[in-house]
Amino acid sequence: MNSQPKQLTLDQWQPRYDDLCRAGLQERFYGGPLQRHFKAGDRRLGRLRFDNSPAALGLWNLVLSEDDRLRLRQEHGSKIIGTMKDLGTTPIIAYAFDNLAAFYPDAAWWIPCFKQQQDGLFDLADRYGLDASFCPVRAMVGAFVNGRHFPLPDALVCGLGATCDDFAIAAARLESLGYDIFWWEMPHRRRPENDEPAVPLPNGQTAPHTQFAQVRNELKRLADHLETIAGQPLKQERLAAILQKTNRIRRCLQTLQSHVFTAPRCPLPALEMMLAEMLAIHFCSDPDETERVLTDLLAEVCRRLQNNMAVLPADAVRVYWVNPPADVAALNLLEQCGGRLCGADFMSPHALRPIDPCDAPFDGLAKAVLSDPMIGPARQRAETILHQIKTVGAEAVVLCRIPGASHCATEGLLIADFIRKHTDCPVVDIEIPTLIDPYEASLRTRLDALMETARIRRRQT
Repeated sequence: MNSQPKQLTLDQWQPRYDDLCRAGLQERFYGGPLQRHFKAGDRRLGRLRFDNSPAALGLWNLVLSEDDRLRLRQEHGSKIIGTMKDLGTTPIIAYAFDNLAAFYPDAAWWIPCFKQQQDGLFDLADRYGLDASFCPVRAMVGAFVNGRHFPLPDALVCGLGATCDDFAIAAARLESLGYDIFWWEMPHRRRPENDEPAVPLPNGQTAPHTQFAQVRNELKRLADHLETIAGQPLKQERLAAILQKTNRIRRCLQTLQSHVFTAPRCPLPALEMMLAEMLAIHFCSDPDETERVLTDLLAEVCRRLQNNMAVLPADAVRVYWVNPPADVAALNLLEQCGGRLCGADFMSPHALRPIDPCDAPFDGLAKAVLSDPMIGPARQRAETILHQIKTVGAEAVVLCRIPGASHCATEGLLIADFIRKHTDCPVVDIEIPTLIDPYEASLRTRLDALMETARIRRRQT
């Protein structure tokens, strides 16, 4: 089953899957051929190129089967919690209860991509006042209205305050449609004043102690709310157990990223690396399977490195990518243009760092919330990205803007200017639409130019 690494089209994956089955492939309960997801409506899969490893197959099947697994949990008596906007914290608390499962309705912003806009979610959102001037997260409203994409949650919780304007409006629109939302405050992180008591954060920054105490109290209030929904008390031993599992998952992912991003030759493609990172946000609704999938991916990468195997050419340009693309095919395009992912900020680095086991549980969770780069000054995010670019030895930077997203208009420009000012790394600032097909020629031209500029710079150094 351990063949030479390469990327396959969806059609090429079917004979590969058949060969794996004949060789004794052992799959989890959500396993099966990728073709079945295409037939079920995820038409974008026909446009993508996938890593050919059994580990990557498990990753894709875990991600693409989430809605079915959530429905199964609901049918067996679990309460489904829609956790909106905090990206990486509320699910940890939810999974401390044995009858709760958490997912992010926010991820509906990718549904129009995977369905190739044949689902009508944007049209529904437009009908409810969220037109094309809003970020693709507006698709979430359409998904709640038609109820076809994920099981309607038994409860919704949402971080309020330092969230993007588009999401705040979309969430408020849901409430106006009759969905009861438990709101909790996510303050805009600020730099502590002189002599103001401060708390060190996992990302190396600090926050005022008053903000830390506020978030800690908000998370305890949230836990009380989840106790009511679950109909059982929050047991400290279960909270400790899920925190330990969370840290194992995050350490595994950090090791995976370190191996892939620093390898002389790329052992795993960008698209699979982005999906792996997304698992850390809410465990794809299954912490046990997330840990299993990431462990398998890491083992495959280690095998490839030990055998000097790579999935991309040795001269691929090392690219740092900022923000998740609205169309996942953009990461395939990067590689087709001669690039490889050597680092990324997909807006959730705070969900990748282990929580300090020396902290009391809610102290550690509060620090994780305040480490979110999207709730602090854009200059701080730019500084962190610059440090990472230098650390991984990136040769080029792609700053991916999300169409209609309120934060991208000014933050993207600031980050791009900051990088250009402090490095000689070439930077391209591009908007990635929900489907890149009509714009592929121009996107390819810009990425080709970026790769060529990086290669010229490489030859000159």
